Amino acid sequence: MADTKKRSLDSDNGTESGPEKKLATGDGDGKDTKQPVADPGSMLAGFQTEKIMRESSREKNIFIHGKMGSGPNEGQDAVLILEKTPFREDSLAELFKTSELKLQMRNDIYSTYHMHPPAHLNEYFVQALVFERRCPASRSFSNGRHQGDGGVSGYGEAHQEWVYNILEKKAEADRIVFEDPDPQNGFVLLPDFKWDQKQLDDLYLIAICHQREIKSLRDLTQEHLPLLQNIQQQGQEAIMKRYSVPSCRLRVYLHYQPSYYHLHVHFTVLGYEAPGCGVERAHLLSDVIQNLQTDTQHYRTRTLTYPLRADDALLHKLREAGRF
Repeated sequence: MADTKKRSLDSDNGTESGPEKKLATGDGDGKDTKQPVADPGSMLAGFQTEKIMRESSREKNIFIHGKMGSGPNEGQDAVLILEKTPFREDSLAELFKTSELKLQMRNDIYSTYHMHPPAHLNEYFVQALVFERRCPASRSFSNGRHQGDGGVSGYGEAHQEWVYNILEKKAEADRIVFEDPDPQNGFVLLPDFKWDQKQLDDLYLIAICHQREIKSLRDLTQEHLPLLQNIQQQGQEAIMKRYSVPSCRLRVYLHYQPSYYHLHVHFTVLGYEAPGCGVERAHLLSDVIQNLQTDTQHYRTRTLTYPLRADDALLHKLREAGRF
């Protein structure tokens, strides 16, 4: 079994040294040329907060709805997701040596402190979802929902365009770890935004299928078994080749409800309790394959239980339909 305990990845490219990854071919440098790119140093200057959508002291993140204050997206609706980055074992010595401690409380053998580390060891991971003026965030929020696992989902064009940009190599082509280009059974595999790619303890990748007609678990039948089996086999093999993490240490699953409606599969390392990996929402890919082998209509006919927040738009729709 490969030793993945606190194994740091190359900080320059987010990957380990080792076998070459199979990069997807595409035009340009893999960056989305449709969207204007703001200077990262000033992108958040003047950001106007309108609503705190969610904050979690446990997960150390916050979701903020507001308007961009500067740059090419000035005045546009946006959602910012701020999250504390995980600790890295290889930076602990520097953290202890260079941080300032301020005593908060001491009682017998117990004491608590506030730590003030240097800036480069006190990072935040930031995701910015900037909505075009023709598709403001307020409209997307009314048609979508804020997931309990810390995601923001919309049922409209925003997520579809994001997924299609990846599949068409208009964006993130340089982040693709593996691709099977087959239009029916193929997929792309790339790191999830939740993973900073600096260590393997919280490894998290997403496989996005090339087929565009499959929206969620509910659409799957036996005709999709070759696709699901291909994602399972080649996805695990690609992760083993690239990161030396064997299939026995992976959790491979689908969400229902998903955060966006284009079939995708999650690959996480077993030791990482990723948001949304609980039984209320996650369905193991191996179970899905076995259930479909037994009954082609399994996911079209059975009752699926999933959590919804009190302010979830879907919950309101279900109430209006008399389901509650």
